[in-house]
Amino acid sequence: MTQDFQILELGDFQLLSGEVFKDAKLAYQTYGTLSPERDNVIVLPTFYTGTNSRNEGFFGPGRAIDPARHFIVSPNLFGNGRSSSPSNTPAPQDGPRFPLVQMWDNIAAQHRLVHDHLGIEQIALVAGWSMAGCQSYQWAAQYPDMVQAILPFCASAKTSPHNFVFLEGVKAALCADQTWNGGDYDSPPVAGLKAFGRVYAGWAFSQTFYREALYKQLGFETIEALLVDWEVDHVDGWDANNLLAKLATWQAGDISAGPLYKGDFKAALGAIKARAILMPCTQDLYFPPEDNEIEARHMPNAEFRPYDSAWGHCAANPGNDPGFTAALDDGIRELLQE
Repeated sequence: MTQDFQILELGDFQLLSGEVFKDAKLAYQTYGTLSPERDNVIVLPTFYTGTNSRNEGFFGPGRAIDPARHFIVSPNLFGNGRSSSPSNTPAPQDGPRFPLVQMWDNIAAQHRLVHDHLGIEQIALVAGWSMAGCQSYQWAAQYPDMVQAILPFCASAKTSPHNFVFLEGVKAALCADQTWNGGDYDSPPVAGLKAFGRVYAGWAFSQTFYREALYKQLGFETIEALLVDWEVDHVDGWDANNLLAKLATWQAGDISAGPLYKGDFKAALGAIKARAILMPCTQDLYFPPEDNEIEARHMPNAEFRPYDSAWGHCAANPGNDPGFTAALDDGIRELLQE
């Protein structure tokens, strides 16, 4: 049985904030075989509550991304429990003392993995859902000569003010738990994690999803059953400090942050050389298509290709919307020119 993931030891890692991340570790997994020409590399970063294992739903035999043809590298976000996270980092950077890790830092670490450790000079495609898509923009802006194509879906190049406020809401629900204790909890803040899951479920799907009772397609007879499932998933699956560490990364998302573009967002978009298909869901409540339409205007090689789905942000979750899966694979094939 193959191991779920591997670890790249990064040592003391300089963060964009100026803080040094002690003994940082990047978890990743690879699938498929690197071609002799080293030109079949696809990078799939992880999304907010995702891991490299969850990314396996985006590729497979006969899919646009296929390990039989491609060398897939799937690096895990800092804070997701596999890479360095509040839950697995020793003092003094443990728990709520975990440093702010920005998109820039995640991609700098991934560059160390792909370029320095694996010896890869060119990436054929960086793609991903939600925060993973945000990382695809970051890759293309931070290393424009290395990335040939990107396909971010249900994502954005900069976290919008409204998206920031949504995240403040789920954070407030979690931190209102009396056992939260500023992140130094003796036992998991279960009530807070349940509240986090309930609030999140209201944003993850669209108004149409609930109006048309599409939750029944997921096996839930009532809305309450769906909400309880989201509660259980967050209580059983996630450390509270890990959720908040990645939330901070998400809120700080901005491809122009850092020394290359110094906050000039239009310049950062304009510097992206990669061919791009931007694929929002028209009913996504926190990565709305308008953000991608604006981005596409300032990217030299971008196509804005929205997809309409009542599943909202979760249209991209493997298995939810077969039409979205087909559209995603079509876009990937176009970008890979296969």
